[in-house]
Amino acid sequence: MKGKNILKTNSKKFKAIPEFKNEDEEREFWAKEDSTKYIDWSAAQRVVFPNLKYSTESISIRMPSSILDRIKAMANERDVPYQSLIKMILADRVEEELAKYKIKKNI
Repeated sequence: MKGKNILKTNSKKFKAIPEFKNEDEEREFWAKEDSTKYIDWSAAQRVVFPNLKYSTESISIRMPSSILDRIKAMANERDVPYQSLIKMILADRVEEELAKYKIKKNI
């Protein structure tokens, strides 16, 4: 990132961000410095990256073969891979549990 004054808001002046030789130098700088002295975070906007893929992690789950057989049959009926169906079922159930927890927490 080239050295420059980022923004001025509410007449607050921000320090110039120095030029860095490499990412390691920049990483070290930001690890020690308070970014609010350099950047007006109140003017920041949320950014969405729609083409990013979720990172996944492989896990191993032991389950009764009867349950797995039923899941595979359901997946076959829906014409989706059974592992994808398991992920969809888990995602739905997690959302249900989170909704319940929020309701209980607000009581």
